[in-house]
Amino acid sequence: QMLFRIVQELVLFDFSIEILMDSTTATAELGWTVYPAMGWEEVSGYDENMNTIRTYQVCNVFNNNQNNWVRTKYIRRRGAQRIHVEMKFSVRDCSSIPSVPGSCKETFNLYYYEADSDTANKGSPAWMENPWIKVDTIAADESFSQVDLGGRVMKINKEIRSFGPVSRQGFYLAFQDYGSCMSLIAVRVFYRKCPRVVQNGAAFPETLSGAESTSLVAARGVCVPNGEEVDVPIKLYCNGDGEWMVPIGRCMCKAGHEAVENGTACRACVSGFFKSSQGDHQCLQCPINSRTTNEGATNCVCRNGYYRTDSDPPQMPCTTIPSAPQSVISIVNETSLRLEWSAPRDGGGREDVVYNIICKSCGGGRGGCTRCGDNVQFVPRQLGLTESSVHISDLLAHTQYTFEIQAVNGVSDQTPSAVTIMHQVSRTPDSITLSWSQPDQPNGLILDYELQYYEKVNVHLSGITIVLTVTVRKASIQMVSRSNLIVQVQFFFLFCYLFAEEYKSFFQEKLPLIIGSAAAGVVFIIAVVVFVIICKRRSFERPESEYTDKLQHYTSGHRMKIYIDPFTYEDPNEAVREFAKEIDTSCVKIEQVIGAGEFGEVCSGNLRLPGKREILVAIKTLKAGYTERQRRDFLSEASIMGQFDHPNIIHLEGVVTKNAPVMIITEFMENGSLDSFLRQNDGQFTVIQLVGMLRGIAAGMKYLNDMNYVHRDLAARNILVNSNLVCKVSDFGLSRFLEDDTSDPTYTSALGGKIPIRWTAPEAIQYRKFTSSSDGWSYGIVMWEVMSYGERPYWDMSNQDVINAIEQDYRLPPPMDCPSALHQLMLDCWQKDRNNRPKFSQIVNNLDKMIRNPNSLKAMTPLSSSVHLPLLDRSTPDFSSFTTVDEWLDAIKMGQYKENFANEDFTSFDVVSQMTMEDILRVGVTLVGHQKKILNSVQLDRKPHHPS
Repeated sequence: QMLFRIVQELVLFDFSIEILMDSTTATAELGWTVYPAMGWEEVSGYDENMNTIRTYQVCNVFNNNQNNWVRTKYIRRRGAQRIHVEMKFSVRDCSSIPSVPGSCKETFNLYYYEADSDTANKGSPAWMENPWIKVDTIAADESFSQVDLGGRVMKINKEIRSFGPVSRQGFYLAFQDYGSCMSLIAVRVFYRKCPRVVQNGAAFPETLSGAESTSLVAARGVCVPNGEEVDVPIKLYCNGDGEWMVPIGRCMCKAGHEAVENGTACRACVSGFFKSSQGDHQCLQCPINSRTTNEGATNCVCRNGYYRTDSDPPQMPCTTIPSAPQSVISIVNETSLRLEWSAPRDGGGREDVVYNIICKSCGGGRGGCTRCGDNVQFVPRQLGLTESSVHISDLLAHTQYTFEIQAVNGVSDQTPSAVTIMHQVSRTPDSITLSWSQPDQPNGLILDYELQYYEKVNVHLSGITIVLTVTVRKASIQMVSRSNLIVQVQFFFLFCYLFAEEYKSFFQEKLPLIIGSAAAGVVFIIAVVVFVIICKRRSFERPESEYTDKLQHYTSGHRMKIYIDPFTYEDPNEAVREFAKEIDTSCVKIEQVIGAGEFGEVCSGNLRLPGKREILVAIKTLKAGYTERQRRDFLSEASIMGQFDHPNIIHLEGVVTKNAPVMIITEFMENGSLDSFLRQNDGQFTVIQLVGMLRGIAAGMKYLNDMNYVHRDLAARNILVNSNLVCKVSDFGLSRFLEDDTSDPTYTSALGGKIPIRWTAPEAIQYRKFTSSSDGWSYGIVMWEVMSYGERPYWDMSNQDVINAIEQDYRLPPPMDCPSALHQLMLDCWQKDRNNRPKFSQIVNNLDKMIRNPNSLKAMTPLSSSVHLPLLDRSTPDFSSFTTVDEWLDAIKMGQYKENFANEDFTSFDVVSQMTMEDILRVGVTLVGHQKKILNSVQLDRKPHHPS
């Protein structure tokens, strides 16, 4: 008999886990099922607080051929796809037991069995490995040598194991002892989840982790009230540990609202404050001489008598017109005149005060005063004077002139003088013609007049307002009835003022001529329009030209430079300095940990270089305590990437080597690795879109090939995808330099190393011979991954089975709905003789032809005509392999539709084999990829089966 003293462990509440079962919370016997009866025994124990707990122990070490099982009660999975089991146990060291036989063990096995209901009894499921599924053999880190009677703490082990995917309603756990002396102290069963969170301005729902420990489950965020999405749909990914990671997109508070409570809410700007645009910035107090009319204001309204121009920023105070110029002095010299004055006492709160000269000649028999003629000359100009003086010449002798000096600023055009006098020219029973004089102070060139008029019957308005625009000071108005007519005239003008210094002198010289006639005014307007168009064309065309130049450079076929192996440098740090730009650590801001690499963590963050906008980047960090060799190997990837410049190769932004932590900074790819991205979007892309992705990968590989560079690890997991579905080759950890001094350049690995068998060419596996042709073989596998939406190449075959199959000339069959032209290109890439495989330049040309001629992608390879049937049978199992429809659905990974099939009475293979697309839609399968997978399996089973 064994005596144990249990130590209570303090477990902090973890929001990322959901408990399915915890044996330590039982208040009575656990009542688990044991087999045989003399095996496991349930006993009571006490924790340090003298609380009773239930444990199971076994110690039949003196009897040979032990096979003792204990099975938990039925545990409902509650939607979880991956289950975690935490076990606390104590094991006695076999060597410490006197006269123990050699069959004594210090390990036990963990199993699970799925079921849709609690149907287990003492004999079912059978007490053997099949139908149970083994999770792992559990070994103790520490064992004890003798029973401790001195009151000291026993040595307790804690191990956690996980399994999945699980798809049925629940499961049982079983623990198998085969000859140990141990106690199963506590068992806790749980699943992981990412809790509800508000992050990046969006609320994300509680999300269960995926079926695999490496799965990332996407969750779509919803902007908090009064928040708006920026650029892309906002997402977070839930990893297998119940942690949110890889944020994509964000929400910002919309105009009139500011972020509060650490960015988890958007609050309307209070009265007297405003926010003019979407963003993270806070509400600003209204500038001087302005106010808001309500909460949530996007701008502040100027108070009466104050104005703002269209070019004034909303945070600028409202200003008013300047006061009159002061101290005017006139100096007359025969028919010329010089006027001088002092600046206004009040510039209206603005610095852009200029002066206009209004000239009128009076008398001369014409009655009243009129505008001066074009013969009068003003130097330097009549309008827009920046200096407080002007010289006027060519005046007529014996004529009275009146000169008005106007001080105007940027808001003077907001307060033009009104049209005060109107004349009736003529009238008919249903119309009236009106004319009006030009305003005395137009503040610019009048372009046109707008009339708004309506009729007034007694004291009531007709309710109909008519707007009429004319370019002359005369208009005819149609009247509906003989009633009073109310007319309002306003005019629109051009206030000529250019701020660009390089055009100021031209404008100052030509302005008097421009204003001299209406025709000149039109010429000026045209000149401004042409100038704006030229500026826009230049601003838009130049980036496109640069990008086009790059594409021409990449596709020209001329090898511009050769890759240099950083390991050929005597000092590898010199290669880093030559090929990678050093970035100051203050420019880098790490936001999230999104994964782990060989040398440290991989994060997302922001990079803000001086004079450039902030961009989102990926950051690889070197963990602390590194050796100099680890630092060199870590930075070697930057030395490699820094030599590449292509739209389909991941771009290196730079490195941080002078501060800790050491970092490699690259562009951020929003959609992550290609294989997981395709699995998450199964069936959601057109064939042309998939071919476009393949074309990008091939173009990147052609560029590497042109530089005499072999990748060695080309696979969909090492292709990254951005938000525009652009695919870029990444991960140069296995890549090596390709010598160019022989007719058959190869790289021979000095060390064995691990090789990705499923993606590697036969000669590279057998002889460690890597060439661009072996990369071509890998590219064919990537094609298959893309067309199968991330299916694992060769499915569940072992690596040795894959090698054997390839040696026997087996090749992967076409994925579902794969055009025959694409599958033929895959087969070309998998030619046994590497010299017969297509070059990447040929692959790019072939894909371009397919894109230009989409009809070439419509022909499909008949499944029954495939010569590689043994592998094909693995991808699409037939009905004869299963006893129930549920098992068949699980095998084709469509288990989520089992309930749908049952509800629509598709419960036998006779019925399922006759299903049509209409039936599949009726069952509730709406995803295109899932529809095709089910229908393809059904149609394949209708055909006669070939022997394998």
